[in-house]
Amino acid sequence: MLASSNKPGRGGRCFQTENVYFIYLLFNIMNQTKQEEDYGYDLFPERQTKGQKKRSIIDDLFTFNHKCQGMLHLAMQTSPYAKLLLGAMKSSGCKVFKDRHFSCEDCDGTVSGGFDAASSQIVLCQNNIHQQSHMNRVVTHELIHAFDHCRAHVDWFDNFRHLACSEIRAANLSGDCSFTSEVLRLNFGLKQHHQKCIRDRALRSILAVRKISREEAEKIVDEVFDSCFNDHAPFGRIPHSNKDARFAYRDYMNRDRYNTNL
Repeated sequence: MLASSNKPGRGGRCFQTENVYFIYLLFNIMNQTKQEEDYGYDLFPERQTKGQKKRSIIDDLFTFNHKCQGMLHLAMQTSPYAKLLLGAMKSSGCKVFKDRHFSCEDCDGTVSGGFDAASSQIVLCQNNIHQQSHMNRVVTHELIHAFDHCRAHVDWFDNFRHLACSEIRAANLSGDCSFTSEVLRLNFGLKQHHQKCIRDRALRSILAVRKISREEAEKIVDEVFDSCFNDHAPFGRIPHSNKDARFAYRDYMNRDRYNTNL
């Protein structure tokens, strides 16, 4: 997950003494800057001016934003991965609304999306996503983070093990490491290549948003890998392809009928 957010609680109580208030504001600004650096906030520059930048109708119709919104709509309507995750989140009490929980924004050139835990919002990098298949994978990847955020008490900011676990799950279940995706990247392997791909992508995501050494990140990923790799919720399996995802979605939609017959 390229979780891109500062922690809540930017503002503060206004003190009576101006000098004290100035020092308090200075500390708040310094602390906010540290948080943005530590949590990969700089990868999503529009997060820093959220609520200030307003888009015109021309921007919406003739820019990447319009294309991004269209591809997002198609992903939510047609991708079996996304449809299953949206259904699972709704069943868990976390219904997803397109306009509230997704935001198409310009990002750093190295990332395609991120989950902002502070606002429960998925960021889609409109300047870096140009194909529908890519959009489908990014939406699925970030929805897995959102699902984990919904079902568990994930400490995204301070618990590296929690972050690593969700990154492992997202890489494993989103199709990021499918055979087709790896062939397109010219990455080939035989024994346990799928697991290697997941480790590598989880590691890269952690290093992108946390200031820790590669050795420390590798140790954390190793510690949680087996349990998180084998956690396939809500798919019930590793969906290696769209066909697998369609079967998983069918089984998920029929789960109540199966339980009723027991």
